[in-house]
Amino acid sequence: MTTEAFVSYAVGCMFGRHSPDKEGFILANKGETIKDLLAKVPAPSFMPDDDNIILVLEYEYFKDNIISGFREFLKVTFGAESLAENLEFIAGALSKSKKGGGSPEKVIRDYFLKSFFKDHVIMYKKRPIYWLFTSGKGRGFNALVYMHRYNRETLAKMRTDYLLELEAKLGARIGMLSSESNKDAQEMSRLSKLIEELMDYNAVLNNKALEYIDIDLDDGVKVNYAKFEGLVGKI
Repeated sequence: MTTEAFVSYAVGCMFGRHSPDKEGFILANKGETIKDLLAKVPAPSFMPDDDNIILVLEYEYFKDNIISGFREFLKVTFGAESLAENLEFIAGALSKSKKGGGSPEKVIRDYFLKSFFKDHVIMYKKRPIYWLFTSGKGRGFNALVYMHRYNRETLAKMRTDYLLELEAKLGARIGMLSSESNKDAQEMSRLSKLIEELMDYNAVLNNKALEYIDIDLDDGVKVNYAKFEGLVGKI
């Protein structure tokens, strides 16, 4: 198994498609929830994300994010005592195939931000099951959603619980920077542009959320994915 395939499996466990405790697919039918997983895996060693929205951001603005989920997966799978060693090994393997550097967590974060979805699209032959909701070129807001667990309330939850909260957090960050004596004007400008990107994305997301879009797995990935045009990454 390649490192990229292992990372993909880990993401699958974060969504409940897979489980370290049981072979095969766990949650693979439309609208299945954690309750369905617990019926199949009564005492899971690794608990999937509860709301099916996994944030992929440049910093850990929320406890619920892909890096924290990946760390927990490694702890459960290989033991907490070897976490640092495993992060370093995975980062080393990823940095050989992708551009980037820095600490192991930064390398892995950059992979999730810039390359994971591209690799996923290739792996699934342009029919991704983990959908990337992204605000645009600035990558201010990014969230993965597992299509089989998507429901009509997912977009509204994404907007109220995460997008608007992130916008507020970035605004607070700018306020903090502006109060410092050695103001980082470049960072403040960058954050301001990200907020503008989030505001534009919010307008589209709000409109789509009000449509309470439903999907039919029998229609296939491409038909369903097209319903979210303007919100998701290109395939």
